Amino acid sequence: MDFLDKLGETITAKGKEVSDKAKDLAEIANLKSQINTCEDVIKKNYVEIGRIYYEQHASEPGEEYEEACRAITNAKKGIADLEQKIRDVKGI
Repeated sequence: MDFLDKLGETITAKGKEVSDKAKDLAEIANLKSQINTCEDVIKKNYVEIGRIYYEQHASEPGEEYEEACRAITNAKKGIADLEQKIRDVKGI
């Protein structure tokens, strides 16, 4: 019976080890998910800050923002031109 007792103890110990490892992995996954959520909040707010800056300073951006503001202005004009072409094709 000594063999069976030791086998049972080994199986129990390994089972606990696997269970603990699974709990750790689940906790890590949860924490990584929370990190991703925080990073999404940061990205959305960076975009919002940029949008507000552009709206307030597009006509006279600081030197370091001039190229980016020009690119946004050109892209907006491109969108307007393409939307007009769509209206033309639709006959509106």
